[in-house]
Amino acid sequence: MKIDVMKWGGALLILLALMAGSAWAAWTWQANAYGQKLAAKEADHQTERTNLANANAALVLAEQGKRFALEQWLAASDQAHYRALNDEKTKQARLRDRLATADLRLSVQLDATAANSCDGMQATTSPGGVVHGARRAQLDPAHAQRIIGITGDGDQGLTALQACQAYAKEVSMLK
Repeated sequence: MKIDVMKWGGALLILLALMAGSAWAAWTWQANAYGQKLAAKEADHQTERTNLANANAALVLAEQGKRFALEQWLAASDQAHYRALNDEKTKQARLRDRLATADLRLSVQLDATAANSCDGMQATTSPGGVVHGARRAQLDPAHAQRIIGITGDGDQGLTALQACQAYAKEVSMLK
């Protein structure tokens, strides 16, 4: 009996060693296959992330291009607005200077019906005048200066409004 137990014990030990070896081989093979699948998934994931990063970089570059174009347009628009505003101020200053030196006089047209009834101005032209038509009265230079100042402020406001409208139009077209 001792021989049979030793025979079967050795066979059992060999069988267990073979089973352990085959389990280890199967485990190693599965780990290798699973590792390859994980590596393939990681490579796919990395490729997807790279593609997304490239797409985002392209969007950022496009937006930067738009922003640069808008900044260039705004700079040009500001220069044009400044030039127009400066031209209007120069015109107003020249007009004020001409009024101050009496080189230019402002006059207003009088209402013919009101003039006949109350102010005693003559209805016909003077002997030295050849202008026929509505009668006019000259304004005091100080009043003329104030009127020119008011119209100058209005002109500046209109110039600023035009600049704002052009800006709003350009920005709305970019969206």
